[in-house]
Amino acid sequence: MNTILLLIACFILLLFGIQVFLIYLIFKQNKIMSNYPLPAYHFSVQWGGSKIGFTEVSGLDIFFDPIKYRDGNSNIEGANKMPGLIRYNNIILKRGLFKNDNEFIEWINTKKGTTIERRDVLIILLNEDHEPAITWKIKMAFPVRYSGPVLKANANEVAMEELELAHEGISVEYS
Repeated sequence: MNTILLLIACFILLLFGIQVFLIYLIFKQNKIMSNYPLPAYHFSVQWGGSKIGFTEVSGLDIFFDPIKYRDGNSNIEGANKMPGLIRYNNIILKRGLFKNDNEFIEWINTKKGTTIERRDVLIILLNEDHEPAITWKIKMAFPVRYSGPVLKANANEVAMEELELAHEGISVEYS
């Protein structure tokens, strides 16, 4: 009887040890995986419209125009450079075209004279757990161009629409 109990206890300890070892391997693999860059295909866009997903986002650029300056009595024949005004490219959002979804056009139609509805837009790169990893906050965005789908009779493609947004700045937050 004692031998059977001893064998059962050893078996339970062996199972527990295997579980602990498997947990260690999973933890180690997750730690290794965190050293890989984030994939660009898992993202979300919050633009103040429907929750229809976007297939592509581009234009997340921040740059400075260099200012060239040279003092008249400088020994250097070239010009010094210093950072000038900050500039941002327009953001381009692409998505599939759905029947009865005209939210892009409705936003464009808010233009009256020199005013238009402005929105803050969030572009969120997600990790493998669908949690935000990096968030680009686009400030005071408004549409400046809409492109409808390219229609081709011999193509086997999804009808896509595109909206280009001008804005007044980008801030980047890492989660």
